[in-house]
Amino acid sequence: MQDADDRKKEIFSRIRRIEIHSRKLVEALFSGEYHSTFKGSGIEFAEVRPYQEGDDVRSIDWNVTARTGHPYVKLFDEERELTVILMVDASASGYFGTGENFKTEAAAEICATIAFSAIKNGDKVGLMIFTDHVELFIPPSKGSKHVLRIIREILYFRPVGKKTDLKGALENLNRAIRRKAIVFLISDFEADGYEKPMRAAARRHDLIAVEVYDPAEKTLPEAGLLCLIDSETGEEILIDSSDEDFRRRYENEISRREATLKKLFGRYGIDRIRIRTDFPPVEPLIKFFRTREKRRVAHG
Repeated sequence: MQDADDRKKEIFSRIRRIEIHSRKLVEALFSGEYHSTFKGSGIEFAEVRPYQEGDDVRSIDWNVTARTGHPYVKLFDEERELTVILMVDASASGYFGTGENFKTEAAAEICATIAFSAIKNGDKVGLMIFTDHVELFIPPSKGSKHVLRIIREILYFRPVGKKTDLKGALENLNRAIRRKAIVFLISDFEADGYEKPMRAAARRHDLIAVEVYDPAEKTLPEAGLLCLIDSETGEEILIDSSDEDFRRRYENEISRREATLKKLFGRYGIDRIRIRTDFPPVEPLIKFFRTREKRRVAHG
């Protein structure tokens, strides 16, 4: 019983730390960046005021003008409410990290920062956790309690599947979310055959790929004989990491995969954020927000 209580306290403590850290980031850095990066889908009526020289005559409210005998114009605000969907890959490859964090923990921090930014701006946030099938879907909603539930699920959800089915997850997204949403797809993208549903999702939604990786996955250490285990399939392979030719082939394959991903995202107009497990995700997120805002301004 004591172990269970200690575990529960550790969970709440960890969620609280992420909440405090994410809220501080949002207050200091992200709320304005987020607001200016993601615009609403339309405008909504705010109020009327007396006509002033230079006002567009098309904005005159003829009903109020007729009732008062003086010209009044309608004022509109941007319709801010957006829907943000966090799609989180919870396959077994996420439970890897050579630093302080696993890829799953980096994903939780990313999601917390994005989610708190969204609710601060009055937007809804939903969560989809998937492996070789969609294991959890929390419909979009508002409020701090809702976001804390999302963070808790990302940190402590125990998936049944081990493999990654990006194709199925994207098809599920396209069925479940019919109206345009901002979708952050958080994964290491160790999967195949998802190009068609990704193209469909990118056409309907503002799809953003968040690639979470550990530096050890990109560069093979020179450490002699190593037994590598595929966390998703359980397959084991013995390699000689001191073999220079093998390391070169390995790094060439990683480079080829990187180029393929970059080309795929570029073809469908999908922005890409790359997050390392050994660094806080603050700088890549800020860079993304600012790049998007500059591009939006440049295109009017």
